[in-house]
Amino acid sequence: MRTALVIGTGLIGTSAALALAQRGVVVHLEDHDPEQARTAAALGAGTDEAPAGPVDLAVIAAPPAHVATVLADAMRRGAARGYLDVASVKGGPRRELEALGLDLSAYLGTHPMSGREKSGPLAATGDLFEGRPWVLTPTRDTDTEVLNLALELVSHCRAVPVVMDADAHDRAVALVSHMPHLVSSLVAARLENAEEAAVRLCGQGIRDVTRIAASDPRMWIDILSANPGPVADLLTDVAADLDETVRALRALQSADDVKRREGTSGIEDVLRRGNAGQVRVPGKHGAAPRVYEVVAVLIDDQPGQLARIFADAGRAGVNIEDVRIEHATGRQAGLVQLMVEPKSAPVLSASLRERGWAIRQ
Repeated sequence: MRTALVIGTGLIGTSAALALAQRGVVVHLEDHDPEQARTAAALGAGTDEAPAGPVDLAVIAAPPAHVATVLADAMRRGAARGYLDVASVKGGPRRELEALGLDLSAYLGTHPMSGREKSGPLAATGDLFEGRPWVLTPTRDTDTEVLNLALELVSHCRAVPVVMDADAHDRAVALVSHMPHLVSSLVAARLENAEEAAVRLCGQGIRDVTRIAASDPRMWIDILSANPGPVADLLTDVAADLDETVRALRALQSADDVKRREGTSGIEDVLRRGNAGQVRVPGKHGAAPRVYEVVAVLIDDQPGQLARIFADAGRAGVNIEDVRIEHATGRQAGLVQLMVEPKSAPVLSASLRERGWAIRQ
């Protein structure tokens, strides 16, 4: 691939353009808002000048509801040899394109499984997709050349290609992305009118659950409008589980021993099912999840503290597998949780203590 046209210079489009430009591809940028395309160009994502002729690959980075319209326009004007979109829903846009009577042999639906809570070109980075799955949904009609161009794009973005059927993809993202986002929003909505004294007690758990609720509602309306059925089906199941859980909690309030035992059993069931589902979430680098030991270090909220901890861990010969930070309420301090292999935890704890760090047991 020597040339590309990215239509839509938001977070995903600009990030893909940055990755391609960094690999030497000549990237042309187009957006319904010319100022946004100019911003992406100023960031080094390419040029906002129109290409002189057809490019090798056109990347449609428009919301799902607009993919078919934008793609049809690009195909009719012969903008590229191959076309793909990066929308988060695949079945609907393809059916819309088929209804328009277009030759879809030069088109491939794709979805990079990466993003941020922020949107727009200023939030883009050239490494946004690195190590992340990038779903490809080819059909029997897809030209081999187009599939190869898509694989080259995925390679330039250092992502991991995953081939799926379009409708299977939509059911999968409803489960692992769309439904969880709504559940996160529902939990976060409970905080809107909560008493300030209660909100001040928020810890890392509520931050983890509500983090994705900070995303742009307009963007999510576009996504959910393109995949409402599978999401509604999943939420129906969640609602049934919630009803059972509420009944179990009410039973725990009963003075009747039998009802209390039934309530305990019901709560235990949902918690155990949660355990069983959580362990299926892929771990580091997509491998099976592993159990790590946590070494918790108290730090002051000052520049250079994290760099010192990581440097001291390196001197101890210990690899940090993951890290979390819990900020203290009302204090300029925090708790850094270093996840390491169980056999390395005593070594790291002892080494950090020797270097003056406060280790929390």
